[in-house]
Amino acid sequence: MPLSGLQKYILLQGLESKKRAVSKTVLNKFYQGQARPPQPKDREGIITKSVERLIKRGLVKILGFKTAEKWFIKEVILTSTGKKAARELLGRQEKLPLKLKK
Repeated sequence: MPLSGLQKYILLQGLESKKRAVSKTVLNKFYQGQARPPQPKDREGIITKSVERLIKRGLVKILGFKTAEKWFIKEVILTSTGKKAARELLGRQEKLPLKLKK
């Protein structure tokens, strides 16, 4: 299943960040370059749904908590499969874990 533009942005930001986690304010910057961005209230729901779908695929983990109604996401962390998917989006070739014989 293909990834949306926001999901690709989340993966790439997670790979480029120097910290381990990406805050939710960085994810809101995805909409700054658009001509007609959604309302701020709608942005939170869109970002939350995109992150939930990435969690179901096993590409990201979150720092936050879940109530009975909704998720409260503070930061997003890439898993190892998420890092591989982000590298594939960039077009970088994976390094093979070769062992040299002595």
